[in-house]
Amino acid sequence: MSSSSSSPFFISTETLCSILTHKTLIDHFQSNLPKASTFLQTPIRHHYSVSPSSSLLLMPSWSSSPSYLPYIGVKLVTHFPQNSALNLPGVQGSYVLFNSTNGQTLASMDSTELTLYRTSCVSGLASKYLARDDSEVLVMVGAGAMAPHLIRAHLSARPSLRRVLIWNRTVEKARTLAQKLRESGEFEEGLRIEGCEDLDEVVGFGDIVSCATNSEAPLVKGEKLKLGAHLDLVGSFKPSMMECDDEAIRRGTVFVDNEAALVEAGELVGAFERGVIGKDEIGGDLLQLIRGDKIGRTSLEQITVFKSVGSAVVDMLAAQLVYETYIRG
Repeated sequence: MSSSSSSPFFISTETLCSILTHKTLIDHFQSNLPKASTFLQTPIRHHYSVSPSSSLLLMPSWSSSPSYLPYIGVKLVTHFPQNSALNLPGVQGSYVLFNSTNGQTLASMDSTELTLYRTSCVSGLASKYLARDDSEVLVMVGAGAMAPHLIRAHLSARPSLRRVLIWNRTVEKARTLAQKLRESGEFEEGLRIEGCEDLDEVVGFGDIVSCATNSEAPLVKGEKLKLGAHLDLVGSFKPSMMECDDEAIRRGTVFVDNEAALVEAGELVGAFERGVIGKDEIGGDLLQLIRGDKIGRTSLEQITVFKSVGSAVVDMLAAQLVYETYIRG
């Protein structure tokens, strides 16, 4: 396909899913995040209330080095929480990519699916630095749209995993997801995937515990984490939300995807306010881990925590991979 056409491409969700794999996106982030972070401008996202319960979010970014990354990107997201009554997603959106040399619109794609891939692959990449090499059990907390992506990303990053335990407030939802993944035929024979009822009972089995919920009350109790565990926190994006208690933060060495997590993530904001840890005790961010400026896991018994809130940089890199793969096809 030629990218010189004046008509922008619409890359369907089905096409996006056929282009991306969690492994290729994790590798793309690992290879390109350090350089992209130097050249990409990412202002604070714009948030508008379009009605008392509905929002519009705009997340722009652009490259200051067209020879390296010739793009401007904008993620447009609507949040309509009442949509569940209409059997529609509460969050919907598009990612639009422009040429940063001449302003031409190049492509648009489903930002909801793009975000599921990029968020899970940031977690997968972090687990390459922070989880134990011999990790065998993944505990997945939450069974929503993000859960299967996180499971695939962690399995890509840590192929030693042999068992996946899925917990959800609605037990049936966890069992349904487990069955769907078992029947997909995409995983190696011998991988066990199960739904479970009692989080406190199973969290201690987790070499990796990955959380993707909207919880405003702690779900993972730090006292239950085994020595050597890696806790991956994805769900919270505002101070009122939290997926683990202070004890998990106190016991672990905490890393973040970027510094926005220090002011947006409820687990960290609360821990700072209560004096559980100080900001100077954060172990580092994902960029520092990739560059080798900070060391991730330093012992087999160390508990590590990774908190991500997302960024326009990884949005752009994910959209770049989709677009460039698409036009090569």
